[in-house]
Amino acid sequence: MATGMKWRTSLGGLVVASVVIAACSAGDVTGPTFPLTSFRPPTAVSATVESTRAELVRVLGQQNLVLQDPQTAFRPAEGPALATAPRAIYQVILPDHPTRGYLVVYELRDVPTAAAAGADQAAYLATGPGRVQMPIGSRHVIRQVGSTIVLYSWIPEGSADEREPLIQAALETLGTEIDIPG
Repeated sequence: MATGMKWRTSLGGLVVASVVIAACSAGDVTGPTFPLTSFRPPTAVSATVESTRAELVRVLGQQNLVLQDPQTAFRPAEGPALATAPRAIYQVILPDHPTRGYLVVYELRDVPTAAAAGADQAAYLATGPGRVQMPIGSRHVIRQVGSTIVLYSWIPEGSADEREPLIQAALETLGTEIDIPG
């Protein structure tokens, strides 16, 4: 009788295990996938962003820097005002450090909204949550160009390409500066 009881218990366990496995594997076996575009707004740019891009090409060109579409996914540390804003990501070609040189152009509703979002981003980067998302010694450039915000961050001490400081120098001639407190 004990052998029969063990057999029924084992059979019951096997049935339960089969049901659990079947439930877990029902539907999409590979699990959810998230295309790159689901982590950021669509990459189609408006005339406003395209105008800011043209200005970026101009000021960067004065430093003999070339702007391109990014070669890898990139998402900077963002405060609440910019986290959901439409954005376009570009990258300055840095042959000695091809994983750096990212510029982000955010499009806001109007000039006052852009100014407020830029100030929010500056305050965020000066706070604890903003600072822990960036390596120690990071420098940030926030510029307002009409209703867009341009963001560039870099690390002078970790720079492997002598062109990185030139990006900051070029951006300092673009639009209006938004100071980061502290």
